[in-house]
Order: sequence, then C-alpha cells, then structure tokens
Amino acid sequence: MPMKIPLIGVSAEIEKIRDLIKHVADTGLNVVITGESGVGKEVVAQNLYHASPRKGKPFIKINCAALPDGLLESELFGYEPGAFTGAVRKKKGRFELANKGVLFLDEIGEMSNMLQAKLLHVLQSGEYAPLGSERECKTDTWVIAASNRRLEEDIKDGIFRKDLYYRLSTIKIHIPPLRERPEDIPYLIDFYLSQYNPLFNKKKTDKLDQKILNIFMEYSWPGNVRELQNLLKRFIVMGDYDEVANEILYRKSMAEDLISNEIPTKELPESPDLTDKNFINFSDFSSLSLKEIKKKATDHAEKGAISYVLGKTNWNRSKAAKILKISYKTLLVKISELEIKAQ
Repeated sequence: MPMKIPLIGVSAEIEKIRDLIKHVADTGLNVVITGESGVGKEVVAQNLYHASPRKGKPFIKINCAALPDGLLESELFGYEPGAFTGAVRKKKGRFELANKGVLFLDEIGEMSNMLQAKLLHVLQSGEYAPLGSERECKTDTWVIAASNRRLEEDIKDGIFRKDLYYRLSTIKIHIPPLRERPEDIPYLIDFYLSQYNPLFNKKKTDKLDQKILNIFMEYSWPGNVRELQNLLKRFIVMGDYDEVANEILYRKSMAEDLISNEIPTKELPESPDLTDKNFINFSDFSSLSLKEIKKKATDHAEKGAISYVLGKTNWNRSKAAKILKISYKTLLVKISELEIKAQ
C-alpha cells in the first residue's frame, strides 16, 4: 500500500482536482490522468486510491514506457510454465496482483497497438488469459492510467486506439504544469522541506531566503514538481543559497536561449553532461582496453543525447527518431540497450 502524499497547492486547478477525486474515488470508473512529466500524476492516482473503498487493497504500478513489448505483456497478464523460453515456473501478472485493488498504468501512451487491444479486452470483459494458458481469469481491478502525451493527437496519428481511449477516459483529470500555477510553489516548498530535512538528517530549514524564493517563483520549472524536489534536496544537502540560485538562473538563461531559437521548452529536461569523466574508472586502466574505453564513451554520449531529445519531445519516440536521424526501430533498440528510462 503506497504512503499517502497529499495533493499540495492552493490554485484553482489543484482545488478542482481535489474536488474531482472526492466525486470519483468511490465510483470505480476508469480514470486517465494527463500532464507533463513531473507534474505529479502518480500522486493524484494515489490520492484516488486512498479516497476509495479499495484503500488497503493492492496498489500496483507499472511503467509502460520502461519495458519492451514482450516483457510488458508478461508483466501485465503473467504466464504459465513453458509459455516461452525461460518460463520455468508460473508468474502472476499485475492484473492478478491488483485484484480488488488498483492497477496504475503509467505512460499508457507508450503501449503498442497489440497490447492496447488486449488491454481493451480486459476492460470490456474483466477477463484475461496468462501467456501460455487457454483459461480465462477474472479480475476486479480499478484501472487508473496516466500519460504525458496528447492522446487525442496520438489517436489521429494512429498511434493510440480510439476505443481504448474512450474506455479508459470515463473520467479525465488534467494536471497543469507548475509554470501555470506559481501560487502553489511556496506551499510545495514548505511541504518538501518538512519531508527532506529529517530524511537527510540536516538542520531544520523551515523557510527559504526571500531572495531565492523570488527566484523560484520567477522560474518556469520545465521539469515541474520533480525538478523542484531535486533542487530542494540539493539545497538541503549543500546548504548553499547561492549555489542553488545560480543553478536556477543558469537553467533559466539556457531556456531563454532556446526560446530565442524557436525551440519549444515546455518539457525541457536538464541538458546532458557529455563531458563527465566519472563514468569510467580511470584508476583501473589495466582492466580496460582502448576499444572498451571507446565503447563506454560512445554509450555515455549516446545515452545523454537520446535521453535529452526524448525528454524534449515528451518521450514521443517517432519525433525523437526524426530529430536524431535514426530509424524508429534503432531508437527502440538504443533505449533498451542503454537502459534509458523516462525521468
């Protein structure tokens, strides 16, 4: 059972979401939560769960963007011994584990059309078949999905099934980016300072200096609440106002430079540090050949560049492949080989 994290903020948008949660939580209607990366979609899902009659039952999460197709299918539905090479024992799927509870499908927009069809069948019938089995299993699972993609546009592009979208989105909850609700920032700061101070065993810091608070309020937060959390952690650990303030000003300057070049920045992640030399242990040169060093450096550079472009395109793999000038299939292989995950 996930720890309950309150929905922090005083903006009209957050108040509206709180109201929706109260009205929806006891209905069991399928919900789609949308919003940019880092806005807190999982927090909203957890608040729905804690406000529902299913509280205390399993809350199972799966990130659809983090797993290749075959593995995602077996994770969702489970499998029987002998279903495929290496399947030596029965494995329960997430639908079985989430029975009577909640299954949170994060980044649903990354699911393939084939799996979308299977998911639609489960939502319509309440039944599924584990891989390698002919028996149908019943499930009573409340499905809550989330996506940082514009699913309506994906439907037009043939990437996402219209029938699945309408089945999932009985209730739609959209979380606006942090830049559109700056009045929430002081409340988020207060909450996370209270959470992180004991976590890092540091001297309690209740408030930020007014100078740095003003900088926080004026920044656009392309990484949303997650970016705010990370900077607060750095502030608590380092205890240096100037260091954090300079970091925000640097990010702001970088974003403004990109805007001047007409590059969209609303989901701009931190740029990759391709000069980091710590990814290779040079103190143990005897264990590395020049060829191995070259491969490590190449992998490091590719991972940084691909992660950056994926973040900038909101993990739209088709767009990212075009920007990187590689095929869609090659991009998928690179994501798997380099273990690139959505931030």
